[in-house]
Amino acid sequence: MQQDHTKENVAYTSSNEEICVTQSCVSTSNLVLEYIDTSVDPCDNFYKFACGNYIKNNIIPDEKLAVNSFSIVNDKVQQQLRVVLESHDKNEAKVLQTVKDYYKACMNKGKIAELGLQVLKDVLVSCGGWPVLEGPRWIPDSFDWENLMFAFNRIGFDSGYLVEVTIGTDLKNNSIRGIQLDQPSLGLSRDFILQGNESQFVQGYFKYMIDVAVELGCEKQAAERELKESLDFEIELAKISSSKEERRNITMLYNVMTIAEIQERFSGIQWLEYLNSILHPHVHVNSSEAVNVVSPRYISSLIDLLSRTPKRVQANYAMWRVIKSQISYLTEGMIQHQLNFHRTLFGVSERPSRWKECVEEVSSELPILTSALYVRKYFDNDAKSAAHEMVTYIKESFHNILLSLDWMDEQTRKSALDKAALLESHIGYPDELLDDEILGKYHETLKVDPDEYFSSHLNIQLHSLSVTNSGLREAVNKTSWIDHSNVAQVNAFYNPLENSIMVPAGILQGTYFHKDRPRYMNFAAIGSVIGHEITHGFDDTGKQFDKNGIFTDWWDQKTQELFLEKTQCIIDQYNKYTVVEVNQTLNGFNTQGENIADNGGIKEAYFAYTTWIKRNEPEPMLPGLSYSPSQLFWISGAINWCAVYRPEVLTWLLATDTHSINEFRVLGPFGNLAEFATDFKCPSGSVMNPIHKCTVW
Repeated sequence: MQQDHTKENVAYTSSNEEICVTQSCVSTSNLVLEYIDTSVDPCDNFYKFACGNYIKNNIIPDEKLAVNSFSIVNDKVQQQLRVVLESHDKNEAKVLQTVKDYYKACMNKGKIAELGLQVLKDVLVSCGGWPVLEGPRWIPDSFDWENLMFAFNRIGFDSGYLVEVTIGTDLKNNSIRGIQLDQPSLGLSRDFILQGNESQFVQGYFKYMIDVAVELGCEKQAAERELKESLDFEIELAKISSSKEERRNITMLYNVMTIAEIQERFSGIQWLEYLNSILHPHVHVNSSEAVNVVSPRYISSLIDLLSRTPKRVQANYAMWRVIKSQISYLTEGMIQHQLNFHRTLFGVSERPSRWKECVEEVSSELPILTSALYVRKYFDNDAKSAAHEMVTYIKESFHNILLSLDWMDEQTRKSALDKAALLESHIGYPDELLDDEILGKYHETLKVDPDEYFSSHLNIQLHSLSVTNSGLREAVNKTSWIDHSNVAQVNAFYNPLENSIMVPAGILQGTYFHKDRPRYMNFAAIGSVIGHEITHGFDDTGKQFDKNGIFTDWWDQKTQELFLEKTQCIIDQYNKYTVVEVNQTLNGFNTQGENIADNGGIKEAYFAYTTWIKRNEPEPMLPGLSYSPSQLFWISGAINWCAVYRPEVLTWLLATDTHSINEFRVLGPFGNLAEFATDFKCPSGSVMNPIHKCTVW
């Protein structure tokens, strides 16, 4: 949408530069003033310059992990979702009432309290009971971990606590789906679990286990004794699991073999029976079925570990993991134990308001219906068309970058250009979210009772499992509306198997986007996010997929070596960054993909904006600010990452997150770009204009 530069909307500086005086420009100027700290030299630390006032003036609420630009927009989306979930419309389709009924069930704390913990206890007994709770009544002779997982599956619990079985798109033939066997996630991050019993996080986790067991009726000393063995077993699971570093190598994660071959290689489990029971009743497989064993070393080690682990310990661990996963659906007493654990892990001392918890739950468990309600009320189609325009400019920008590279051979360059050209974009929301009949058909077997929160939650899990497992025999539709319908969220995505980006409706607002503010603000904010996602197609993992989303090597050997050199520069650069609040350095290896995307994203957005100016006209400055449009571009791009963290959260993020801490998402990419240094006149050798720069794309 073209800015209105009529005389009444433009003023002039003493040097005859145009100033935008629309209401939107005034609001944008006020926003910038709320964020920047002019006492900081932009060339010394641009993050502290762009975010200094924001950091000084924002205190983290007791229930939040951090405050940042993301959380501000996310708070707005939550408020919007609350409005649609609490609204009443007697003419509304029955399927949309389903999601509101689930919200009501979540909000009905009186009914949840009335049902108490018995709803969980009954289910545990039906699965054979939690040994620590059953005491001597629990009989190990009748226990088999495979049968316990089958029981979990039938109820709607996760059954992947020892071996994760999933249905997913085949990496080398993305028109079909296949079964995948993998290592499971753990109850606490692997990095923390491996610190052992001396770690405050592991101690907090163990206390959480004990508190929950006692709440369910266990004698404390028995709980401490038995669950210590359970914790030790989980530590052993962590030891035999692959690290995040190892799992960046996708070649190692693709090991397809038939079930018969799996049986021969990993004979400690009856795999045909196990998989048929896990996938029942949606799919039946035979011994010639192809399965991707994502982590063969883990499977082999697990069989050995189980052979020397008492059945009681196995059962205690699996039951604990199920109980932990259900705590949010239970009584206030249980949720208080969860909060106590989160205080240790994240430093939070309060829970969010109940309506916020319920909005989060409903949008997570029923994303399609939540999104349907959201876009019908809140999404502005002008934002969709503006975002599409930006995608076009940024794709052109990336195309030109590829043409200019001097380290890429011509055949690899052609393949890269083809991949960039074929990239699909899903912006805003799919039209199917407006069609009640389509929504009704997709959710026709879903049962939700506004008086039964716990059982409704399990019904939703069973519905989701049915949809996923039934998809094994269906051809993959890379543009399926279902896979691009979770749009009431503040995020963006790249899918290497589709070679597509997704920019959901929820992020097209706030500091990221406004249709009436200058383009330099939008190109820097949401534009750099779009560029970031496009660049993921060419980071250390995305580059392993071709233009059609197939896992294959399309790189010339010499070009591959040069890419790795450039990537190593990024790894080394980020390894040197220290988070002073916790005196820890970044992990440049684990964050390399996101760092490559950050560096490419802001660069592509900048070049895209300069192209837009050439084809349109220069934009006016903002009122009350002396910064040029180019300088305001960089300020807007940095505002994306302004944040205040709890120290505990920084420690957690450094151990678990593939993104760098926000400060370095500004310092790294901006310092690597000569265009930034030129616009702010940063002297060569200054912090923000280092002599040695790292560039991949």
